[in-house]
Amino acid sequence: MSSTSQLSQQAGTQAAKKLSPAEYRKRIFAILGASSGNLVEWFDFYVYSFCAIYFAPAFFPKGDPTTQLLNTAGVFAAGFLMRPIGGWLFGRIADKHGRKTSMLISVLMMCGGSLAVAMLPTYATIGAWAPALLLLARLFQGLSVGGEYGTSATYMSEVAPQGRRGFFASFQYVTLIGGQLLAVLVLFGMQQWLTKAELMDWGWRVPFVLGAVGALVAMYLRSSLAETASEGSRKKKEAGTLKGLLKHKRAFINVVGFTAGGSLMFYTFTTYMQKYLVNTAGMDPKVANGVMTGALFVYMILQPIFGAISDKIGRRNSMLCFAFLGMICTFPILHLLKDVTSPYAAFGLAILALTIVSFYTSIGGLIKAEMFPAEVRALGVGLSYAVGNAIFGGSAEFVALSLKSAGMESSFYWYVTALCLVALIVTLRMPDPQRDGHLHEDVDMEDEPDTSGAQAVKQHEQHKPA
Repeated sequence: MSSTSQLSQQAGTQAAKKLSPAEYRKRIFAILGASSGNLVEWFDFYVYSFCAIYFAPAFFPKGDPTTQLLNTAGVFAAGFLMRPIGGWLFGRIADKHGRKTSMLISVLMMCGGSLAVAMLPTYATIGAWAPALLLLARLFQGLSVGGEYGTSATYMSEVAPQGRRGFFASFQYVTLIGGQLLAVLVLFGMQQWLTKAELMDWGWRVPFVLGAVGALVAMYLRSSLAETASEGSRKKKEAGTLKGLLKHKRAFINVVGFTAGGSLMFYTFTTYMQKYLVNTAGMDPKVANGVMTGALFVYMILQPIFGAISDKIGRRNSMLCFAFLGMICTFPILHLLKDVTSPYAAFGLAILALTIVSFYTSIGGLIKAEMFPAEVRALGVGLSYAVGNAIFGGSAEFVALSLKSAGMESSFYWYVTALCLVALIVTLRMPDPQRDGHLHEDVDMEDEPDTSGAQAVKQHEQHKPA
């Protein structure tokens, strides 16, 4: 590590130590508050993927199971196409009107989309309108999630103390994975209590209702958050504009580049892996669900560990580890999983893959936030991530199932490998955002009004006549 990088990290560590215990607690609460909405957003979004095995026949009744899953995966991918629009819309709101306002709107929209899916009639009831309305609801949710990632990543990166930003910002993916894990756990519980016929008839609707209720709780928690975007940055002429973002087009292109490999790896070994174990390895759905439940739990625990590692070795070095290991390990891992018979072996291989992905996911939001100035940070993070994620991450299942249907499943392994190579090249060529980026100053949250009783008493004493 260079001496300049070491000095930067030492300075950051000193800045973190200067925070008072009260300010430190305040920032932790802000991280938790932002994370709550993030968890609900991703729970709602991934419930669709995990429940697709059961509701696919209700909306796409014709064809074999692979064709039905391919149709639902197409709708899932279509939701990702809305992410760039959501990244632009909510990024603009966050940079112009504040991160808090943007996060409240996004979680409200996710609530509405989830409730709509839960109430949709089936193909047998309204014919072709059923898949059309399902697509509309998913587009609505895609818009919401497209805005959620950029704003929450920006907010959590800004409130995280210097010197420990990697550790604290990693909780974005703790809650993101937690949302996935919660979706898997809910489905696992229903598999124990309901028959397969009941799950296919009405049981799949229950998680979507739970997601809508959870969103209301998240709205309440987010309503008490402090704002991190300063009034000065929000009032800048180019705040939240594409014109302002174009001044940082190199950073934008870099984020799209390494997001392509990172997102593809992430969705391959999380949402698609359950279907891969069932549809390719021939594993029982309940066993596959159990394997992925355990794997996602370990993966969630790994995030703060790898976030803390990035504080020691540097964000750029973490990205290089991810890209290189992903490039050389993806093909053998997927090839071995194809013929796996033991759930323990499947679990071990999944953990190996997710450990590699953790080098990226633990700092994914933070490294993007470090590359853009405050006035276009949420827009830059959200839009660049959404573009790369929509094209490569959201299409992972669709591409994998399409190649499987064409008898070319192993081509998908090389596809993932190639995108990891792209991420490696981009990371090697870009400057170190931790050293040369824009996220150097601690966010001053002391300017937020404190409505606690202690502060009210303090103000009364200050203004009391002598």
